[in-house]
Amino acid sequence: MSTLSRLYARPGFLLRRAHQISAGVFEDECRELALTPAQFGVLTVLQAHPGLGQSSLARALGFDKVTVLRVLRGLQARGLVTRCPAETNRRNMVVALTPAGEDVLAQAQKPAEKAYKRLMAPLDRDQQEQLLQLLQLLTGELEDDARAAFVPPGAPAPRQVA
Repeated sequence: MSTLSRLYARPGFLLRRAHQISAGVFEDECRELALTPAQFGVLTVLQAHPGLGQSSLARALGFDKVTVLRVLRGLQARGLVTRCPAETNRRNMVVALTPAGEDVLAQAQKPAEKAYKRLMAPLDRDQQEQLLQLLQLLTGELEDDARAAFVPPGAPAPRQVA
């Protein structure tokens, strides 16, 4: 097997390429809304958990602080979210959807579903289920190796190792 063949068969290469394709398909379907997968994720989490802190929002999506800030600034500039200091701790920022953000998220549901179906179309139903199960197993087992923590809202925060 050539060096390039080995590279192209590595899981990391294939996962990165699959992510590029997934993002491209999503952005194509949501072109009219000018919405990225990251923005869609932020809006979706905020709809489910209004007034979530910025750090909790980052963990809910497995984003680092720089990424969540970049995405939030773009959404805020479009008037889709608001950010303000938390009442209990002025250093923490609380994020919420605006009515315009609610509207864009509602409009994005059909194109996002179309993107999901388009992405999964090369696989039959059993392969789709298997792919999702394998990705969940892989991400679950290797969560401690991630660059950014993934903590769904309401789940206990991971313990810090001293």
